[in-house]
Amino acid sequence: MLNEKIGNNAGLVWSALTVGEQNVKAVKKATKLTEKDLNLALGWLAREGKISFAEAEGELFVALV
Repeated sequence: MLNEKIGNNAGLVWSALTVGEQNVKAVKKATKLTEKDLNLALGWLAREGKISFAEAEGELFVALV
């Protein structure tokens, strides 16, 4: 059950990132996920090699690969 929720949330994150690279705060705002659910979804996508991370001036950015 939890895996299904994480997968669905990963889909929300994926959709939010189709416009291009965004910082994590913007992704959270766009998806309206809790921090916990967002982190789980990002981990899911990272494990599958679907996203990349970059850090600039102390902010974490995420983009589709």
